Amino acid sequence: MGKLKLSDRQLYALIEAVKLGEEVKPSQQAKRKAFAKYKIEGWENSKLTGIFYSVQRRLGLIDEIIEELVGVSPLILDPWLRATLRVAVEIAVFRDPNQKTLQHLKGLAQFLSRRTHPYVGYYYYDLLPKVIDYVPKLDSEEKRLKWDYLFPEWFIGKMKSLLGDEAEELLKALNETLSVSLRVNLLKASVEEVEDYLRERNVRFERSGRIETVLRILDPFNPEWLFNKGWAIAQEEAAAVASLVLAPRPGETVVDLAAAPGGKTAHMAELMNNEGRIYAFDVDGARIKRMREVLRRAGVEIAETIRADGRKAPELLGEGIADRVMLDAPCTSDGTIAKNPELRWRLREKNIPKVVELQKELIESAWELLKPGGRLLYSTCSMLKEENEDVVGWFLERHGDARLVPLRDPYDEGFLKGTMRAWPHRHGTIGFFYALIEKESK
Repeated sequence: MGKLKLSDRQLYALIEAVKLGEEVKPSQQAKRKAFAKYKIEGWENSKLTGIFYSVQRRLGLIDEIIEELVGVSPLILDPWLRATLRVAVEIAVFRDPNQKTLQHLKGLAQFLSRRTHPYVGYYYYDLLPKVIDYVPKLDSEEKRLKWDYLFPEWFIGKMKSLLGDEAEELLKALNETLSVSLRVNLLKASVEEVEDYLRERNVRFERSGRIETVLRILDPFNPEWLFNKGWAIAQEEAAAVASLVLAPRPGETVVDLAAAPGGKTAHMAELMNNEGRIYAFDVDGARIKRMREVLRRAGVEIAETIRADGRKAPELLGEGIADRVMLDAPCTSDGTIAKNPELRWRLREKNIPKVVELQKELIESAWELLKPGGRLLYSTCSMLKEENEDVVGWFLERHGDARLVPLRDPYDEGFLKGTMRAWPHRHGTIGFFYALIEKESK
């Protein structure tokens, strides 16, 4: 491998993508917007995409280096300076740039002066030699593991406690970029129609071996047309499994307690042949707006979107009204790190109890909504036992009329018998947990 060669334009695109990535989620949307501005296409796109995601994966480490050199948290720096330093650290510390690229890094002082203030440019110019000469002090096992796997030390410890030596395979898998996954919306198109569309455009794909309506896209491809037509919805295989596990039937009443952005609501409507009723709750107005658009495009006719906290659902709808309740609970989302690499550095161990408290309150609301004989799916995209088996175990102890419906397919048993887990390193999808709970008939 030769030394890394980057032009001014490529550096500008990376900096704008990193800066925009703080404001726009998901991060790939920020990257697409910034790269389009600088006309980054083809091989350039592949090269810079790798660097962009590397910055996101290493963000916590990069910020630690900046803090060491600057003396304050990078979070209080000018946003343009912060983004430029993050890109400079990625290139100078973690890669092997040629002399021309190092010169271009120095030239970013002028870029910064134009974007903000000349003093910011001077400050960056003075700091850059320290960035280029930086050598890490890996004086403990914890620091070495953090540098190897790019995760907070507490998270590494928790995964080791769950998986032992296998934790390293998981950490490696979370550092790999997942292919984009689509779920074909059978209300609007067949799997074959979507596959034909992709073949006509010479886009390589593979059908999921577990769910035939899920396709993994193997080439760079913008699926906007498919989304706009309602032929497909962006959804990972493990997320699509949730609706299949709950298995709502035509004519039933279903409540989705944390529904946005609407992928599972749309999937359930499809499984119900657009017959019955779905009440889709979410607290966030912007997310509700996006969900309504997703449902409209998908041809969903039976969903009523409600902007309200799911904990208020029994009060708003009445108790014992639902045949099925979907609770894909708000969580730390650590199972999605391969898709959202910057998330790993936003994880805070101290936040877990607060998240768990919300999950417990929501599952109690879900239970109040459920008819005798009805079923509740509790799921998360977290791999932390505290948010999964521990919540379900706590709930089952409180409710003598609740029983677990054992889940065996298509993934592995969880740490509580009858529950199920999808693991990124074993199943090639996001991390996910499932517990199907039935309310006994009176």
